[in-house]
Amino acid sequence: MATLYHFLIRVLVKIKSSEEKTTGGILLPTTAQTKPQSGEVVEIGDGRTVGKNKVDISIQAGAQIVYSKYAGTELEFNGTNHLLLKEDDIVGILDTDDFKDLKPLNDRVLIKVAQAEEKTAGGLLLTDAAKEKPSIGTVVAVGPGPLDEEGNRKPLSLTPGSTVLYSKYAGSEFKSGDGSEYIALRASDVIAVLSS
Repeated sequence: MATLYHFLIRVLVKIKSSEEKTTGGILLPTTAQTKPQSGEVVEIGDGRTVGKNKVDISIQAGAQIVYSKYAGTELEFNGTNHLLLKEDDIVGILDTDDFKDLKPLNDRVLIKVAQAEEKTAGGLLLTDAAKEKPSIGTVVAVGPGPLDEEGNRKPLSLTPGSTVLYSKYAGSEFKSGDGSEYIALRASDVIAVLSS
């Protein structure tokens, strides 16, 4: 077995393989396969010092995680594709195969996206390509909050159940098993709370 050198605030993740077939069984060419955004934590670094406190990385080896789409450095380790990530690039922990169960980390928030309008004001049906991507949704889960300068958690002011307006191009989008759309983004990308 190869030895991997020690890393501080990094996390080594075994990348989940991409889907090679559609749900209907059609083989996808590699150019049509979506880049996976999840995997299993293999190794974790020692953490970091914030203020006068040592802060450990908040996940454990073996955890199934979701990470930002363009994060990390890919490498091959023991014949398998892995990704070396900063802890901050990890969006959340996924204990099941359904993204609606994502547990956000740090200052991340999981939002169920509101459905796009099916018709225009005049009653015309819209095609999927013509539907405008909504920027409104309901908060499903919130992370424990960011670390302050002393290494203590600052809880987020957002609460599950709140309807929020968020930045249009922020976060990572996911589809749950039932077809509902979710987005995981930083709390700072929430523009307004519309109702609590």
